[in-house]
Amino acid sequence: MRLLFPYARFGPVPATLGAMAALRFPDRTALVDERGALTYAELERRAASLATALSERVGDGKVGVLCRNHRGFVEAVLAASRLGNDVVLLNTDFSGTQLGQVVEREEIELLVHDEEFGAAVEESGFGGKRVVAWADEGGGEVDALIAETEPASVKRERASRVILMTSGTTGTPKGARHDVSASSLLPAALSHMMRVPVRSGAPMVVAPPLFHLLGFAYTTVGLGMGMPLILSRRFDPRQVLETIADCRAEALVAVPVMLQRILDVADPPPTPTLRAVVCGGAALHPHLSEAFMDAFGDVLVNVYGATETGWATIATPEDLRAAPGTVGRPSFRLTIKVLGQDGRELPAGETGEVHTGGGLRFAGYTGGGGKQVRDGLTGTGDLGHFDEAGRLFIDGRADDMIVSGGENVFPGEVEDLLGGHPDVAEVSVTGVEDERFGQRLAAHVVKAEGAAVTEDELKEYVRGRLARYKVPRDIRFVRELPRTSTGKVKRTAPEG
Repeated sequence: MRLLFPYARFGPVPATLGAMAALRFPDRTALVDERGALTYAELERRAASLATALSERVGDGKVGVLCRNHRGFVEAVLAASRLGNDVVLLNTDFSGTQLGQVVEREEIELLVHDEEFGAAVEESGFGGKRVVAWADEGGGEVDALIAETEPASVKRERASRVILMTSGTTGTPKGARHDVSASSLLPAALSHMMRVPVRSGAPMVVAPPLFHLLGFAYTTVGLGMGMPLILSRRFDPRQVLETIADCRAEALVAVPVMLQRILDVADPPPTPTLRAVVCGGAALHPHLSEAFMDAFGDVLVNVYGATETGWATIATPEDLRAAPGTVGRPSFRLTIKVLGQDGRELPAGETGEVHTGGGLRFAGYTGGGGKQVRDGLTGTGDLGHFDEAGRLFIDGRADDMIVSGGENVFPGEVEDLLGGHPDVAEVSVTGVEDERFGQRLAAHVVKAEGAAVTEDELKEYVRGRLARYKVPRDIRFVRELPRTSTGKVKRTAPEG
């Protein structure tokens, strides 16, 4: 009964997970960052003190969090959800203009941000109250507020909501709201327990930004399971491997581009304790999953979901070995269907839009609007297909499909092929306007170190393996591909 009290008090919010963990594991390490470690009892006490301090600065409005991966991010989310205020997780890559658009649309009243983003906040024109969470010299205002404030009972009118920004590669991100309940979270939690070998008390390195769905989801998983969360403000592949070795971490959460950079580390330290590497947030190409498991063992798990629809599928290492490129099978009690343009369910092997139902329920965008719903199933905007074994594959975004000379081409198929070429490090395929064909394929390629491959050689490589209309007419070699902070390739022409 004592453990159920936080749920009754705060509702299905992060503050509940923190409070329950503090009751169950008070002396267990909760979080490790560049300033050291906090136990679950210490984290709960700090969150309670911060909530008391913030209650004097914010009314019923939203609290924005613009922080890198560190204790201040976690404490701000726990404190605001404890108060019942909605929490908006903001992208640390926002320009001042983008930040201004989002804080105005979301009607943020209080902004908790790192000192390094002060210039962007000034440029945004934000006129609300501000609290600095992390300063390079010393702590920050959050630390001072916690130190000088005794926790007190706070009055809350309703349960908080956490609003995540969509992580698309074009346009201003939108805030996604969800109707969360214990019953909606339980099926995904059960699927996770059965398919991902993480255990209570085992350290977990969370590398993606915490404002992103993957990073935030696994922060809540860690809190709920009483796992020590290992955080770092910036991603460094060698440091990640050294941290796993030093902390004897059993789990790593990362996006695909992080896995590639970890693979590129020369003379990596051994990581014998690593049992699960959870990947998501962007397409995991077959050549990368196979190379990573060849190097680190069959520990890789690929999860698929969207900011709007939450967790949908999980691919185990066995799935990835048997069907490279799959995102796995649906989570427990979650319905996934691939529908054609007429709304008809498509058989295995045929590509259509992926729709999900059950589990986390999307409640619309904060600025208005929502996703297409057919027969109770929410469209993801992703195109995909099932194989005969019931495993889902994502072929690309509906708005990324290229129509060249009347033929439909999914960039992901061409990217997968070129990405597997030994002289190619990274590749992005897009459609460009063409007077004759409507659109033509263009590939931007980052060569592997020391490679001397030519444009004609890569075209011939594709021509020998795919249909003629799938051969890129333009291949341009670039130094790097432009990416979002969550690892997705921006659909803009990279610089040479």
